Amino acid sequence: MNEVQHVFPVRTYDTDFAGVLNNIVYVRWLEDLRDIFAGHALPLDQAYKRGIVPTLSHTEIDYLAPVRYPDELEGRMGMLEHGRARFVLWAEFRSRAAGIITARAKQTGVFVFVATLRPAPLPPEFAALHQSGE
Repeated sequence: MNEVQHVFPVRTYDTDFAGVLNNIVYVRWLEDLRDIFAGHALPLDQAYKRGIVPTLSHTEIDYLAPVRYPDELEGRMGMLEHGRARFVLWAEFRSRAAGIITARAKQTGVFVFVATLRPAPLPPEFAALHQSGE
């Protein structure tokens, strides 16, 4: 498994006063995609039981095209790279109605020990998500 996919329907409460998808919704959907992605190797509840949790240090989003209700977006996420503790994920969102990419994102994170909030080694199950795609 080198990537996950999920379909996100645009809800009326996801839009701004002009009827366009609010940019902050993409951040929420990135959270959902990361949870789905991690769930394939190390679900968050299991990581927490080990005393480690993933945390983000950087999010970068390029908004490429506006989206309106009632469109649906197909979100995809995979691991771009990883190191001993750090990981970088890529994501993109595609309009099902227009067939175009509406946003691209990159997120950098690290696992930390819950007790100290200091970096923890990247769990091997998480690193394997990248290796399986190579």
